Amino acid sequence: MKKSIVALAVLGSFAGVAAAQSSVTLFGVVDASMRYTEAKGKHVYSLASGGSSTSRFGVRGVEDLGGGLKAGFWLESQVNVDGGSADTTRFWGRRATVSLMSAELGEVRLGRFKTSVRLQIEDFEPTATTGLGASTNVYSNLGSGADMSRRDNQVTYILPSNLGGFYGSVDVSAGEGTSMNKDIGGRVGYKAGAFNVGAAYSESGVNDKFKLMSVGGTYDFGMVKIFGTYSETKFKADKQDIYNVSVTAPVFGSGVVWGSYTSADSKNSKYKAVQYAAGYIHSLSKRTALYSTVSLIDNEKGASFNLNGNVPAVAVGGRSGGVDFGVRHSF
Repeated sequence: MKKSIVALAVLGSFAGVAAAQSSVTLFGVVDASMRYTEAKGKHVYSLASGGSSTSRFGVRGVEDLGGGLKAGFWLESQVNVDGGSADTTRFWGRRATVSLMSAELGEVRLGRFKTSVRLQIEDFEPTATTGLGASTNVYSNLGSGADMSRRDNQVTYILPSNLGGFYGSVDVSAGEGTSMNKDIGGRVGYKAGAFNVGAAYSESGVNDKFKLMSVGGTYDFGMVKIFGTYSETKFKADKQDIYNVSVTAPVFGSGVVWGSYTSADSKNSKYKAVQYAAGYIHSLSKRTALYSTVSLIDNEKGASFNLNGNVPAVAVGGRSGGVDFGVRHSF
């Protein structure tokens, strides 16, 4: 009997060690908003998914391999809260990666996920490129067909976090028969206290390459945080310049108000668009928040950028405006 008790105690201790060395987490965001959009003299009322953060669920895990080395995986899928649907063409379309990582050596990540240049753009504007006020509403791939967000077949090396504020990454993705999926890019930056500055670049394709470059910086004064970004897209003879200036400020103890101005123009295509956006986020807890966003895109000449997936449709050189009220819950 005593031997059995001892054996169970030993097994229990090993189980505790195994549990400490490995973990799997289910996580997600459920975000929905009541939305009104208007363009070309028409308006639409809708319930939108992901007005502040993209609605999603996923599972991720880490295993301690010893000697400072860890293995990890991350699978993440978009959820459309308005209709309960998911991405049927890419179930794990937001992210599907496996990694080896070390605090001293950094991380090697394999699979589908965001490019370094997309993460650069997200870090230097208050909406993280989500919702009615996202600066990327007026970005264009100039007809190249390039995905400006994520890459399939991607290998990324991420610098360790112990470099005195310096950070960076390098991406390479195989085209596997699709030329515009072939990509190379990277990012470098420096963050210390209230100050953060970074730059990133990528090019996609084989012969005619789509190029995306972005530089940005932020400074947090405490009562207000200032963001600034300049991005450039290029494809063949066309080029687009995008400028964004944004500001956030804490209010009412648990709220944040923000405003954003984005200008995009192409001298070759002879168009220009300006987006004005503002919003308020009120945290009810660490996981739940209420929010509202208002946005207006003013197109000129040949531009036809739009909000809400072009519903209602935008006239060339016309305006697209909208406002929403929503709730976001993380788990």
